[in-house]
Amino acid sequence: MCLGIPGQIVEIKDADEGVAMVNVSGVKREVNLGCVLPEDGNLDALMGRWTLVHVGFAMSLIDEEEARKTLEILAELGELQEELDAMQNTEVD
Repeated sequence: MCLGIPGQIVEIKDADEGVAMVNVSGVKREVNLGCVLPEDGNLDALMGRWTLVHVGFAMSLIDEEEARKTLEILAELGELQEELDAMQNTEVD
């Protein structure tokens, strides 16, 4: 099952293409920021923010509390490890 999973934006990889690195429970993955780009285009404003990630896209920005609660629920449902394993298979250093 593919779920949206919270990840924290830790690096802007390519500002021109709107690509960032997110950290999802220790797994780093490149994501497209197209859906969450600030109106002023300042990608640096996204550093440290939490986003809901689905199939390589940052779908929406969420706050840290929502991210924590979502990760806890996914872990309780047994879905977190499945999603992390899937991300690990395509991890980018």
